[in-house]
Amino acid sequence: MRTLGGRYELERRVGIGGMSEVWRAHDLVLDRTVAVKLISPGLDGEATSVERIRAEARSAARLVHPNVASVHDFGTAALPDGRAVPYIVMELAEGETLAAHLRGGPLDWRIAVRVCAEVSAALAAAHAHGIVHRDVKPANVILTPAGVKVLDFGIATPAGAPDHTPDGIVVGTPAYLAPEQLDRQPATPAADMYALGVLLYYCLTGRLPYAADTTTQLLGSGRRRPPEPLPEIDGLPAEAADLCRRCLATDPTGRPSSLMAALLLAEVVDARVYVPMVATAPRQRRVPVSPWTDRAAAEATEAIAVDAYPTGRAG
Repeated sequence: MRTLGGRYELERRVGIGGMSEVWRAHDLVLDRTVAVKLISPGLDGEATSVERIRAEARSAARLVHPNVASVHDFGTAALPDGRAVPYIVMELAEGETLAAHLRGGPLDWRIAVRVCAEVSAALAAAHAHGIVHRDVKPANVILTPAGVKVLDFGIATPAGAPDHTPDGIVVGTPAYLAPEQLDRQPATPAADMYALGVLLYYCLTGRLPYAADTTTQLLGSGRRRPPEPLPEIDGLPAEAADLCRRCLATDPTGRPSSLMAALLLAEVVDARVYVPMVATAPRQRRVPVSPWTDRAAAEATEAIAVDAYPTGRAG
């Protein structure tokens, strides 16, 4: 499997998660560098997994936006045991992940707001096409010389589509899941906006908005306490702080739209949504945080057995 489809020559693995791994590769046909995401066999069986991922790749390929890493191709590779492994070929975004930058502590509020304005713009493009990302987190945001790139629409789904994973399982990254996702309600753009609120809070403070140090505390008894209020941040406009609070509303109808968030955050920093951003080397951490908080910025997407936490339903 060093060359996929007779075209994509795998060079080195650049990332691995609970459901996939990403390789830097060379497109032998167009003579360019790309990213290839190899998907692990799905929870719903091999055949339906391939069809589901193909459908998701088609949806993501429709997105043409400067803040979205483009999808170029889809295919399947045969393992020696005869199983088919789907893969997605994407634009290779050169830069550092937001998760790497956040290891140095909170960002200057102007940078935090600017980053989240561009993430919101990317989500607005997806939501306009009826696509819910479902996995907005620092590890899926790259800071490049051309600006922010939102990666990995691998678990994206049409807005309002029912969740076909087995009962008791929710796919996503625990710290960024909206309360309604834990109750397996159909995915909506509001779920992405909850994750954006967590992302903005984290960028501004260097920590998550929850009084929890482990996933068990987050998803266990009394797990979904109201998010802690955003602390006072010198110079942060009230509009940005209020937007963060509204994104974290328990009721999905109380959250702003991605387009509204993009425009408001861009206005706060007096910049266009697509303003270029120069990536710098990740900084050394200046302030201590919970090890679980640090992991939450970069942890892999996973299938979460919510039935293991029976007493803490969202609400």
